[in-house]
Parts: sequence; C-alpha cells; structure tokens
Amino acid sequence: MIFARPKVNPTPTFRRPFSRRLALSANPFLYYFYSSKFSSSFTVLKCHCTEDKSTDKSTQGFSVLTSDIPWKTGSLWSAMAVYMFNLHIPLGFGGLSIVAYILNQPVLDPQTQSLSLLLLDILELISTLLLLKSTIKPKNGLMNFFKSSELSIERNWVLASALGFGILILFVFLTSILADRLYGVKDVNNPILKEMLLSSDISKVACVIVYCIITPPLEEMVYRGFLLASLVSTMSWQQAVVLSAAIFSAAHFSGENFLQLFVVGCILGCSYCGTGNLRSSIVIHSLYNALTLIITFSS
Repeated sequence: MIFARPKVNPTPTFRRPFSRRLALSANPFLYYFYSSKFSSSFTVLKCHCTEDKSTDKSTQGFSVLTSDIPWKTGSLWSAMAVYMFNLHIPLGFGGLSIVAYILNQPVLDPQTQSLSLLLLDILELISTLLLLKSTIKPKNGLMNFFKSSELSIERNWVLASALGFGILILFVFLTSILADRLYGVKDVNNPILKEMLLSSDISKVACVIVYCIITPPLEEMVYRGFLLASLVSTMSWQQAVVLSAAIFSAAHFSGENFLQLFVVGCILGCSYCGTGNLRSSIVIHSLYNALTLIITFSS
C-alpha cells in the first residue's frame, strides 16, 4: 500500500507513515596510553602488545553500539533474505490480495481492509520474532534487542526521542519541498488509507494499532536492532546508518518516497546509535506515523 502526501497549501506536509504500506558526526573517543616510569621503548612495546579492551566496544564517539552482537555470525544476510522474500513482501504487499482471494471478493471494503492489515501485521510480527530468535545465540534471548548496553546508560533515550522527532519533522519538511518539485503536489496522502480512516471507528482503531503500535517495533527490530547493529560490528557507524537506511527505504518499494524514507532511516539509525536503546527509535517511528495518520485523516 503506497502512501502519498496530502495536498500542500501553501507549504508541504508530511508523507505517508514509513511502513511497508506506507549528523551528528562526532569525533571518535580518543584513548590514551599513559607512559610508565620505565623507558620509552618498553612503553611502545606495551602499547603494541597489550590489547585495548575498549576497542571492542566500537564506541566511535557518537555511537554507543558495540561489536558484540547476540546473534550468530554470518546470519545477517540470510536472515534478511528470509524476512524480505518470505514475510515482508508476501504479507506486506500481497497480503490483501490473498485475503480478497480467500473471501472471493474482487474488492475489499475499507473495514475489511483495515482488519485484514491488522491480522497480517500481527502474523508478520510473530513470524519475524521467531525468525530473529532462530539467529540468536543460545545464551541470549529476544529481549537483547531492547537491552541497553553499559555505555548507553548515560544517554537519556527519552530526551533523544524528543530531539530526534523534532529533527525528523524538520528534515521531512525539507524533503517534502524537494519531492513536490520533482513529482508535483498530490491532493491526498493516500486515498485508500483515508477511506479506511473515514469508514468506521473500528477501522480507525485498526489503523492506529497497525501503524503506531505494531509496525514501529517490528521494523525497528529488523532494520535497526538487527541490521544496523550487525553492520556496526563490521564498519563505521556512519556507513552502517547510511547502508541500513538505504535498505529500509528500498524495502518500501516507493520510488517517489525513497529520498524521504532514506532521511527517516538515517535519523532513526542515528537515534539508535546515539542511545543504544531501541525504544528511542520505536518512539520516534510511532510518533511520526501517528502524525501522518492525523494529517491523512484531516486532509
């Protein structure tokens, strides 16, 4: 399901919720080796021969994510492929067609669509949790996705969520201006979504649950908690954020929304790197989707 933007009068508004239906570049922390009272040659030998335990933390300044990931090494791309081709695409993009075929209805009414989306999202969430659980090392559990590292304790994830949401709104506003010039202004954010929101109270509740409660933790676990965290263990956090944001944006299969979704992915990635707490990006994701639903409903 593709979400377009509401009509802009005179300034652009927000695009669709960033679901499948739908910089702070700090210097790294410097670690110093203090000279001992022995000779300088011995000190140099000590620097090269003694393992610096702090390097394993990969605390590249702004990021507090570590290189110690709780899942099996080498399972990243195979797990992402299973998620994309067995869960995300069949359920996220083909799910309603399957429901229409089962119900023998060529066109689903808005309430049936919203309830079907809810059931499909719940199914995808449960299946994704089982998939991620299969990749985790035996001594760990699914709660590792929400567990804060020792280095992230000093970071206030609530404050980071508020700051990240404000920055997100600003960047989405700017990218909306660019998108309007490239693709033109559209009258309705998404006519199908708006029809579901206006059809009944049951549809409204179903849409809120889908876009604000189920989708944010589902996508954040996959694209930030699993994908981004795995990439940070093999490259700099800046490169990992850019790559994960590009995959996140491409997974929505929306060419006209790619730039905006890419910016969204970068901000969510920076939030997760900066706090080491997945709750921060989940809150930002949920608030943005909620705001987009409000704009779609009132447009």
